[in-house]
Order: sequence, then C-alpha cells, then structure tokens
Amino acid sequence: MTTQLLQPLKGEIEIDGIPYTLTVTPRGLTLVVKDRRKGYELEWSALVSGDAAPAAALNASLAVRPAGSPTHRGVANRAKQPKR
Repeated sequence: MTTQLLQPLKGEIEIDGIPYTLTVTPRGLTLVVKDRRKGYELEWSALVSGDAAPAAALNASLAVRPAGSPTHRGVANRAKQPKR
C-alpha cells in the first residue's frame, strides 16, 4: 500500500560533484542547485502526457540552464582560465 503525497518531500543529490535539492510535490518535481531559487521543473501531467520528452530534448539541445546554475555563473569555466 502506498501513502498519498500531501506535502513536499525534499532531498539532496549530487550530480557531477554539484549538490542539488530535489523537491517532489503533488504537482510535480523540481531540481535546483543547492542554495538557489530557480531550477528545473517538471509537472506530472507533462510527464504522463509525453510532453516532457520533447521539452527535455529541446532544452538539452539548446544547452539551456537556469540562472544561478554552476555553469551559468562560470564556476566550471574558472578553472580553465589562465592565471595572470
């Protein structure tokens, strides 16, 4: 028997060495870089209807990242820049 999801569930995961907060709600899920406000959102209705797959493919092909993500802030590129 399963329990009905009435309140958000939060957990921390690490992807490529970067900590993220995953929130699962009755409406969908959100993946956000830890200590940030904006991230990736996916509603359950989009996942079930199949709309999530084309949207995910489009975002991946455009390399779109939400504001505040590590590569958006230049964190990943700082190590590659030569020192002056």
